[in-house]
Amino acid sequence: MHIVGQKRTLRTSFFVGLIALLCLGESQALAKDVAIGVFAYQGERASTSDWNPLISYLNQALPEHHFRLENHNAESLRQAIAGEGVDLVITNPGHYITMEAEFGLSRIATLESVGVSAAKALGSVVLVRSDRADLKELSDLAGKRVAAVAPDAFGGYLLAAQEMLRNGVDPASDLKEIRFIGLPMNQIVEAVQQGKVDAGIVRACVPEQMVREKRLTPAEFRVLSPRQENQFPCALSTPLYPDWPLAVTRQTDPVLAKQVARALLSMPQAADGMGWTVPADYQPVHDLYRELRVGPYAYLREITPEGLVRRFWPWLLGALMTLVAWIIHTVRVEHLVHRRTAQLGDSLHAREQAESCMRESQEQMEHLSRLSVLGELSGNLAHELNQPLTTIGTYARTVLRRQNSGRLTPQAISEACTQIVNEAERAGGIVQRIRHFAKKRVAVRDPVDLVLIAKEARHLVVGMLAHPPEIHIDNRLSASFRVLADGPQIQQVLLNLLKNALDAGRNLRPERQGIRVIVEAVDNWVHLHVIDRGCGLEAPQLTHLFEPFFTTKPDGLGLGLPICKTIIEAHGGRLWAEPNADGPGMCFSFSLPHHDLPT
Repeated sequence: MHIVGQKRTLRTSFFVGLIALLCLGESQALAKDVAIGVFAYQGERASTSDWNPLISYLNQALPEHHFRLENHNAESLRQAIAGEGVDLVITNPGHYITMEAEFGLSRIATLESVGVSAAKALGSVVLVRSDRADLKELSDLAGKRVAAVAPDAFGGYLLAAQEMLRNGVDPASDLKEIRFIGLPMNQIVEAVQQGKVDAGIVRACVPEQMVREKRLTPAEFRVLSPRQENQFPCALSTPLYPDWPLAVTRQTDPVLAKQVARALLSMPQAADGMGWTVPADYQPVHDLYRELRVGPYAYLREITPEGLVRRFWPWLLGALMTLVAWIIHTVRVEHLVHRRTAQLGDSLHAREQAESCMRESQEQMEHLSRLSVLGELSGNLAHELNQPLTTIGTYARTVLRRQNSGRLTPQAISEACTQIVNEAERAGGIVQRIRHFAKKRVAVRDPVDLVLIAKEARHLVVGMLAHPPEIHIDNRLSASFRVLADGPQIQQVLLNLLKNALDAGRNLRPERQGIRVIVEAVDNWVHLHVIDRGCGLEAPQLTHLFEPFFTTKPDGLGLGLPICKTIIEAHGGRLWAEPNADGPGMCFSFSLPHHDLPT
């Protein structure tokens, strides 16, 4: 029996393992293969080490695809793009704009290193030996020997070539010799060190890396035309340019491109590793290549008729179109003018009507929203007004009784009148605040104090509740902080958020009914947070929270938060919600651009 049991267990384990392997194989078979072509300028081993973390992250973030790395040099990567052998491309900015012009690549993200802006991340440095007192600026390189990586190397030649041109030295004619040594770049540094050339061009941060690796002593070299750019951590001789892009080809599935872009922008950035950000502006790279007349602008060097046509075709085409337009204009000018004037008038009239209807609808919706908030909050209004009215009646009857009994004194009359006046002003204040809030009005943007608006909203809420909870306002702004906004509209948003917070803690213990309002500055924004300690919301509810007609209340309409979102976004801000980080409940927040004005 024991042997039979063991056999049965082994048989069961075998079938379970077989089923698992079949499921794994099926999952891998269903995964779509995605090839990422990388310009491996430092060799295949270094490229694999640099980019494997990205491949692993994408395979984990998008398991329905199977991403694989393909290392290429510049020419083989071009052939892979031409042959539709890669779906995604990672290369340097210069190679990217060349492939963009030839094959229509489109960047979806830009590499971002720790502590360095993605728009200003790549530069070049020109090194000379420290004992060369005759070489201090790039203009001193005329008639000298210079080493570089290759004629098309972005950081290893082209950036410095442009700066030499700007300093009056044409690399093609003014240098005694331009020696292209190739990679790795440490060969260029060694050529300068050994006196084989007068100066060497390498990518920025290569010398610092060699110093860290103890292959170079800082005292041996000096930088020509040193400059400082945007707190860049390495020595420079040139301006900085955007970092490497990740691009898609014309054949790449748009759905895949969107998924990859979303995954890259969500990729956490390691303390000493890479990250990705939105595509940078590569126009400076285009300007550099156009100035040097290389890459997609190489035709500018040609002086043949075809080259002149390619160089000046926009102007020739513009002249031809102008001539045709002039002929058509002279033939049909009166007819076109009358017809288009009429069409323009109709369009402007229709646009004005549409804008007027939209403004009226928006104002009406905001007015109805304010009335709805007041309707929800005014359940205890009669009780609140009854208190001062009861006090007034009590003091009046007291005066009458004392008068009838002959005990009425001037002091009693003064005291009764004073209390009657105070209670009357209290009742009038409650009514006045409600009338001011509910009044229909035209939106006006003025510099307003967000903390003062929060205090007025608190006063309005507390004055309409019989037993209001504690509403604490935490002001973290300086006295000069202002936001340019429509005060009543912002008060409407805040009152709506306070009402939701009150509802969230209505049936809870008193210690969980309190509300905290925080007003703080974050960069160039002012953030206001309304924090409750209620029951909170589930994740599916958070997803649809700001959609019209979605509500978690039995008697709610689902319009309060969407209207609040529209108001805040019209002010250039943002409204969002998230679970309370310090305990139960929710935190509703909105941001507005701040203006630092004198008080």
